[in-house]
Amino acid sequence: MEIPRRRLQGGPLADAPGAQGVLTPPRTPTEPRPTSRWLGPVVADLVCVLALAVGGKIAHEASEPPWVLLAIAGPFAVSAVLAHVGVTSLGRRTGRVWPEGAFILAATYVVGMFLRALAGRSLAPGFLVVAAVFLTLTMLGWRGVVQLATRQRAARL
Repeated sequence: MEIPRRRLQGGPLADAPGAQGVLTPPRTPTEPRPTSRWLGPVVADLVCVLALAVGGKIAHEASEPPWVLLAIAGPFAVSAVLAHVGVTSLGRRTGRVWPEGAFILAATYVVGMFLRALAGRSLAPGFLVVAAVFLTLTMLGWRGVVQLATRQRAARL
């Protein structure tokens, strides 16, 4: 079985002897670039984590210096990125609600709480509940909105 090859366009190597193409499969104009498959979801989840940290700082640590945001968001940001790396390494897209989004949410919450405890930060019961509800609504919420919009766009075509 031969791998589809994309023709080299322009450039000094295009006319070189034996230059027939590269070993990457061709992309259609509407197919997203490989980085957009994982970069967008990672950024969206990090925005959710940052929003949790900003809300917590405003509500409970408003007089603290801005670096406190790193202490609040850091454990969850690290765990979210690690969860994305894990899911992506399995060849799965991280933008779907189920099962990938649910796994990323669970890993972000559980590992984030563990890292938070290791850092000596509080695990007050109220925070556990608020963080679980907020991260669930935001991290699965944006995925649901994107999936719904994608389905509606596909139905119109």
